[in-house]
Amino acid sequence: MLAGQLSLIAAALFAGAAIYISVVEQPARLRLGYQALLTQWKSAYKRGLLMQGPLALVGAILGWLASWQTKDRLWLVGAVVLVVNWPFTLFVVRPVNKQLKRIHSAGAGPESRSLIEKWGRLHAIRTALGLAATLAFLWASLRLNV
Repeated sequence: MLAGQLSLIAAALFAGAAIYISVVEQPARLRLGYQALLTQWKSAYKRGLLMQGPLALVGAILGWLASWQTKDRLWLVGAVVLVVNWPFTLFVVRPVNKQLKRIHSAGAGPESRSLIEKWGRLHAIRTALGLAATLAFLWASLRLNV
């Protein structure tokens, strides 16, 4: 079933990107000085938003479609877990993003570093949601072949 397989791919891409950010990019950026740290975060954030937002939304829609087509609620579970990234980002992560965006690179310092560290902890939750959705979709997909 195509919708289910595509939802799995979207969730896996989301999770893979989130893992990369949490495991590679965030630790590497935290080794930078204050100004470079904030500049790098701002640049990476813009690009990540354009990639991860649509992946979460498309994957969730496809997971819902797969659930509707198969009458298997596990697809719906994965869709809900994946789409939870949107409200989590809007209501929990976004306030931190706004604070960081308001700080000019020349004014970067311990406060901006602390906010980027907090952002990294919040992003780890997004990573966990992406992995959970991927596992739900994989499990649902494997149940189709039984």
